[in-house]
Amino acid sequence: MFDVDTLPRDVQAELAGKDVIVFDGECVLCSRFFQSILRHDRDKRFHFVIAQSDLGARLYNALNLSPTEFETNLIIVDGQIYTRLDSLAAALGALGAPWSVLRFLRWLPDRVKSPIYRVIAHNRYRIFGRFDTCMVPDADVSARFLGPMLGKAVQ
Repeated sequence: MFDVDTLPRDVQAELAGKDVIVFDGECVLCSRFFQSILRHDRDKRFHFVIAQSDLGARLYNALNLSPTEFETNLIIVDGQIYTRLDSLAAALGALGAPWSVLRFLRWLPDRVKSPIYRVIAHNRYRIFGRFDTCMVPDADVSARFLGPMLGKAVQ
């Protein structure tokens, strides 16, 4: 877990204190997660960044993560940045009941959750597929994206 305050000032300014989900727009699994959050985020708490965007690359770089491999999504909740399985737990926890019950995933030992996450992350394109076309979001969804979505595959 990282603190948003450790990010460069320009990145902090673009995030503007929002809760954010950064996801691989080409990954079918990641895009389905994004769509699920859209359906269940009744309060519209989350904003979104495509990992392949300029802002996504700057976030990954600032956290010393590969800006091209996207082996983890990033979830920012209440000023904290979560990665890997902790990010899923943080996002679901922020949605409230009934999803918040899955918050327990954060407390699984790393020796259990890290290998599981790593296998899925390394094989996500092969197992779930990859998009090569772009979603055309409606105005409501577009307004929740930070930074441009230019040419990025989001289904």
